[in-house]
This record gives sequence, C-alpha cells and structure tokens, in this order.
Amino acid sequence: MLNTVPFFFFLLLFLVGNYRISVAEKAGFVGRNGTQFVLNGERVYLNGFNAYWMMTTAADTASKGRATVTTALRQASAVGMNGLDFVVYEAGRYKIKLIISLVNNFEDFGGRKKYVEWAGLDEPDEFYTNSVVKQFYKNHVKTVLTRKNTITGRVYKEDPTIFSWELINEPRCNDSTILQSWVKEMASYVKSIDSNHLLEIGLEGFYGESKPERTVYNPGGAVLTGTDFISDNQIPEIDFATIHIYPDSWLPSQSSRTGEQNEFVDNWIGAHIQDCNNIIKKPLLITEFGKSSKFPGFSLEERNKFFKRVYDVIYDSARTGGSCTGGVFWQLTTNRTGLLGDGYEVFMQQGPNTTARLIAEQSIKLKNLKCPPLVTHSAV
Repeated sequence: MLNTVPFFFFLLLFLVGNYRISVAEKAGFVGRNGTQFVLNGERVYLNGFNAYWMMTTAADTASKGRATVTTALRQASAVGMNGLDFVVYEAGRYKIKLIISLVNNFEDFGGRKKYVEWAGLDEPDEFYTNSVVKQFYKNHVKTVLTRKNTITGRVYKEDPTIFSWELINEPRCNDSTILQSWVKEMASYVKSIDSNHLLEIGLEGFYGESKPERTVYNPGGAVLTGTDFISDNQIPEIDFATIHIYPDSWLPSQSSRTGEQNEFVDNWIGAHIQDCNNIIKKPLLITEFGKSSKFPGFSLEERNKFFKRVYDVIYDSARTGGSCTGGVFWQLTTNRTGLLGDGYEVFMQQGPNTTARLIAEQSIKLKNLKCPPLVTHSAV
C-alpha cells in the first residue's frame, strides 16, 4: 500500500446568475449549455480564488490548528483525506463551489513524478504511458470520487458542492500526442464513475499544432509543454476550457513594461474567448491569474489595475453572451498562512483601495448582469 499525502488544488467559486432558461440538467449540479454554465435552470457566472493550502490547513482537527499552516504541514501525512472532507463540508455551508484538481504536474505535494517513483521508474513522462502508473492514478481517482465524506455522509460524486474535477494541474509532456491520449483515457475513466460533475483538464491555454497560427499568442517556450488548447479541449468528455495568466513570469524581460503586459493579456484572453465561441464551443474559465510582489515594479495599485483588466474582459464577455464568464485568481491567503506566501497572495482585508474591493465589485457586477437570450443546446 502506498504511503502518500493526497494532492488537491482547490479553486473556490461564487456562483451568480439571474436569467432562467429551459435545459435538462441534474438538480443542484452545475451543467453547461453550449458555451454557458447553468445551475437549476439559471445561467450562472463565476468569481473565485485558488487556495491550495486549505486541505493541509484543515488536516489538523484542533480548531486552532485548522488555521495554523505549520502544524497542518507536519501532520497532513497522518491525517489523510479527512482534511478534504472538512473543506468540502465548509464550502457547502457557505454555498461555495469547488474545482478540485486530482494531481499536480509539478513536485509540490508529490506531483506526477512521485507516481513514477512509486513504480520504480525514472522518466517523468512515463506517468502518461506506463500501465502501472496509470493504474495508480485511476485508483486515486476512484478512491476520491467514491469516497463518503466523514462529516456530511455524502459520496463525493454525488455532492453538488463540487463544481468540477480537474485531471492535472498544468500538465507537461515532451510529446503532445501522448498527453492527449492520456487525457482521453482519464477523462473517459472519470466520466465512467461520475456523470454528475463537470470535468476540465487543467490547461494554461498554450496553443499547439492543431492551430499553429495561434501560437503567436503563446509566451516563450510554451510550445514545449506538449499541450494544445484547441484539440485537447475538443475531447468530448471535457466540459469546459481553462486558461491561466501570469505575465510577470511568462514575460520576464517585460516584467516592468506595463503596456506590453496589458497588450499580451488582452490578446491572450481575447484569442481564447474567440476560439471557445467559434471552434471549441464550450465555456471558458480563467482558473489562475495573478501579479507577484516578488517582481520589479510591483505595487498594490499595479496589481489592482491588472485584476481590473482581467475582470473587465470577463464581464464584457459575459455581458455579450460570450464563452468566458468567470475568473479565479491565485491565491487567497490569511495572515496565518504566511509560510505559504509566494508573492501572489491576496489578503481579504477591506478598504477603499484594496484588491478585496475589486473582487467584491466583480461579483456584484456579474450578479446584476442582464444577459442576452440564450439558445438552448444539447450537451455534446
């Protein structure tokens, strides 16, 4: 038996919507209708945040420990998945939806490299090809999806608190055909167990061989990741597309050139909205974006301008019936999670000039949005 610490990223979403449509869906579960998300007959928009630290923090069952990262990190390996149970329970209490990532590409909290090591192998890309490693992943998926929450008593695959599953956070592979084959296999496997929830891959949005003219929008080196935004998201079992936006780290030579970063952000989001509208024909979520205090020229004012720019594009897309109807920033923290600070953390203190104010305003704008009529589509 493998002695492991389960890895999960949590993307927490606030759903807002007010335009009722007629579309078949499972009560309580978020579904999709063409390029739009729907819940209980209503079109919904999303605004939220990443909080990968929540499971390890919640792993310490003492009330004080749930807010103390140091203790949580020491004890996480012994506690196992009870921390996940608590996060899902608490999210449900506050009517927040979760996107749960099932594995990380990188080594943080284990990642795909750990699966390869468990099989006695050396090459990281064997995560996608080796039958033993793939079975390890499938075993993990089945364990999570069929787990009964120790607090709520509800099986995960039947819990509408979960918005969607994510196959792998920011996948990398030297061969795009190998990665796509893995996505097809694992997406089909997830859906064979859980037909209630939406599913996405975990892509950053890099363009590949299926649409080479779009690669001009990629940041440098993106073609080496082995991902293909168009063809990967056209896999039938994948319900919606995702992109990330990190101009500070993606454009390091331009980290202090606000104008060039703004142009990149506008082009990056715009191209993906267009492709989801016209080619992929599925919803688009910006599941990670942020601006780091560790890069030159950072200020709260500059971060707020960046957030507003992203939020404005999302709002304009939602307002006109476009495919992009939500964003999830990286990352929300509290003062007691300082050890997990990576420069991108946002503290939710209130004030006239804080990022928290912008986040709240975006939720209000989306909630009050009067969206255009929606044509009902059959699920594909």
